[in-house]
Amino acid sequence: MFKLEKRPFDSKTMSYCSPVIALCLTLFFGGLLFLSLGHNPFEALYTFFILPLSDAYGLTELGMKVAPLLLCAMGLSICFKAKIWNIGAEGQFIMGGLGGGFMALQFLDAQSSWVLVPILLFGALCGLAWAALAALLKTKFNANEILTTIMLNYIALNALLWAVHGPLKDPEGFNFPESAKFADAAILPLLHEDYRLTIAIFFGLFAMVAIWTLLSRSWLGFQINVLGEDKAAAHYAGFKENKLVWFALLTCGALAGLAGVSEVAGPIGQLIPYISPGYGYSAIIVVFLGRMHPLGILLASMLMGLTYMGGEMVQIEMSLPKSITGLFQGMLLFFLLASDLLISYRIVKSKKDQNDNPAAVSSAA
Repeated sequence: MFKLEKRPFDSKTMSYCSPVIALCLTLFFGGLLFLSLGHNPFEALYTFFILPLSDAYGLTELGMKVAPLLLCAMGLSICFKAKIWNIGAEGQFIMGGLGGGFMALQFLDAQSSWVLVPILLFGALCGLAWAALAALLKTKFNANEILTTIMLNYIALNALLWAVHGPLKDPEGFNFPESAKFADAAILPLLHEDYRLTIAIFFGLFAMVAIWTLLSRSWLGFQINVLGEDKAAAHYAGFKENKLVWFALLTCGALAGLAGVSEVAGPIGQLIPYISPGYGYSAIIVVFLGRMHPLGILLASMLMGLTYMGGEMVQIEMSLPKSITGLFQGMLLFFLLASDLLISYRIVKSKKDQNDNPAAVSSAA
């Protein structure tokens, strides 16, 4: 029999190998899943992971999905570095989209693209304000941020549903729960007129560089890292924990809000009941899959974006339910967490088995 034994020190090798192991296990069990559904696993995996990227349009669609994931994940990386377990990027994303969409509806007759400035700023501000609620509850009442941010996600979703069924519903929209389409001036510019990819991808890349610089090259980033590594040491050094909590949550909220408004003022072009397929939740997987490193987060964002595209592709090509995307993302998270166990622990043969096997004992001697 085998057992887990605590390592003297965490394994850096396993820290980097864990995402690769998780991906391999996800592919293997994903293949078994397709086989159980009566499909050739190799053909299905090709359709899920390769076919969506077989042309330029597919690559630009991937970039379109990477942009919101990257923005949300970079904000979450600051929180998680400080051991602030913010699960509310989804709600902050929705509130950013709702606030930015509200602002865009005020400029239906706009002709100048300068209206994008207040739209984007207001969207980011709404995401920031939503995160501020969680920061307030944590710093003033010591409320568990995991619970508060999850509950705020549901409140944000219901606020969006209320808005598109009520005050923001298009009066000329044949009673569909959606707002009027935004003016062309209120839509983010496309990188190429033949594709849907907007300049939002640059927001994500800029956030990646800025937060990498913040965390690795600034005094504030140093304080955040110390707070996450050893809270007692941070207190001893005189770091202000509450201020760091506020900073981390507000930055995350602003970036998630920017992702939300970039989505409604980008590919969607109006407010609809569901503006996010779960980008805020997927960004949590992205952060851990990317080992909280900016480059790792970028690669993980591409992989997670590919799962969204793969789910749509198998729905079109193989008539499988789109929910298979969630299955793949869930398997990826499950295997990642399981593999991460081997960072602090290693698998060894139990002493009882070694004593029962004299050859093994002799060899060990």
